[in-house]
Amino acid sequence: LYQVQGAGLGLKQEIIPAVLEQQPDEIGFVEVAPENWIKVGGARGKAFRTACERYPLVCHGLSLNIGGPTPLDTDFLQDLRQFLDTHQVLVYTEHLSYCGDSGQLYDLMPIPFTQEAVRYVAARIQQVQDTLGRRIGMENVSTYAMPQSEMSEIEFLNAVLDEADCGYHLDINNIFVNAINHCFDPYEYLQQIPAERIMYAHVAGHYQETPELRIDTHGEDVLPEVWQLLEAAYQQYGVFPTLLERDFNIPPLASLLNEVAQIHTLQQKYHTKNKDVA
Repeated sequence: LYQVQGAGLGLKQEIIPAVLEQQPDEIGFVEVAPENWIKVGGARGKAFRTACERYPLVCHGLSLNIGGPTPLDTDFLQDLRQFLDTHQVLVYTEHLSYCGDSGQLYDLMPIPFTQEAVRYVAARIQQVQDTLGRRIGMENVSTYAMPQSEMSEIEFLNAVLDEADCGYHLDINNIFVNAINHCFDPYEYLQQIPAERIMYAHVAGHYQETPELRIDTHGEDVLPEVWQLLEAAYQQYGVFPTLLERDFNIPPLASLLNEVAQIHTLQQKYHTKNKDVA
C-alpha cells in the first residue's frame, strides 16, 4: 500500500527552520535528495533528523546515473542503503536518464528510446533494487533535444518499468514541459501512464523560454496548465500522494503552503476515487 499520503513538500535547507518551528499540518510528507544529506552531521544533520521525526520521508535521487555507460557506483549504493534504512525512508525514486560518464554531468540527459536501452536500463534498475533491498521508482524526465529513437517516450517508459518491474514516479510538470518541447498532447500521454505503478507524484513550476520551449527549473509557481493536468490525472486514476517541488527562488513557507493547499483541494475533490500507494 501507499506508505505516504496527501500532499508533500521538498525539504530544502532554507525552509527547515520554518518547518520545524511551525510544523504545518498541511504537509503530509517531505522529500530530500539523499546525496545532499548522506553523512551530514552537526546542526544541519540534527535539524534534518528532527524534521524526519515529524514527517514521513521519501527520497528522490540525483546521481544514480541509471542510463549511464559506466558501471553503477556500488560504494554509493551501499551508503544509500544505509541512509534509507537509518532514516526509515518510505520510498526512493530516481530519474529515468543518465547524468555522468567518467564524472558527474550535473544535468539529466535523455536516454535513446530503443529496445537495447530498455534492456540495459532495466537490468541496472534490477541491480539497484537488489542492492538496496527494496523496490524503487523511476521518474519521467524533462528533455530539450532527443537522440534518434525507435519508440515514443511513453512507450519507452512503460517498457522499462515493465521489464524492471519497478515503481513509477509520476512528474506532472515534466509531462507538460515535454509536450511543449516535443509537440505532443500531454493528455494523450497521461492516458497511457502505468498508473498501477505510481509511488507518488511531483508538481512544479518551470520557466517559459519561448512559446515553444519550456525549461524545467522548479523555480517558479506551478502554472494553471500543470494544475489542470494534475486534476485530469486525479479524475482518471484517483488520488495519489503528490509533492510540490521548489528548488530555487524559494519563497517564504506560507507561499509554499498555498500551493500545497491547492494539491489538497484537488485531492479532496476526487477523494472518492482515492487509491493506495504501492
